[in-house]
Amino acid sequence: MIRQWMALTSAAGLGLMSTWAFAAREELEFHVSVDIPTLQFYVIPSEPDWIHREQVLHWDVNASALSTLRKHFDVRHDSSAIEARLESFPYLTNARDSQQHIILRVFFNGKELSHEPVPQQVVSAEEAKAGARVLLEIQPVKQFDGYKPGDYYGTVSLMFNAAAPRG
Repeated sequence: MIRQWMALTSAAGLGLMSTWAFAAREELEFHVSVDIPTLQFYVIPSEPDWIHREQVLHWDVNASALSTLRKHFDVRHDSSAIEARLESFPYLTNARDSQQHIILRVFFNGKELSHEPVPQQVVSAEEAKAGARVLLEIQPVKQFDGYKPGDYYGTVSLMFNAAAPRG
């Protein structure tokens, strides 16, 4: 009886081990990251991932006009206002004809930005302290002789600063 019991348990154990040996196995590995801004100062896009992709200004065939890009940002600074400026003159080019540029106007929180070296206040200290969601708008300037056909591209670079506290 003991021999039969040992043979049965040995066979069962061997059967289980062979099942494990031939079982399908799949391993998945993925990376997770998070960027948590400091609570003292941040200017971050409200919608994730758009800022790392090319943004398209859509062509309206009926109006012969380009659309405006509109995106929201969450802003906060706990001790003073937020300032901004453009790093360079904003325009789109077709890279074939240096005369064919589409000039862009850039607004942040309703204030038009320039590429002058001195930044301008775009969020007041009170608004920044409470935290706010503000609008970025990039508008193509209508050309007096209309837009010329072609593929245009460009880069808009914004610089945000925490304004020096006053008083």
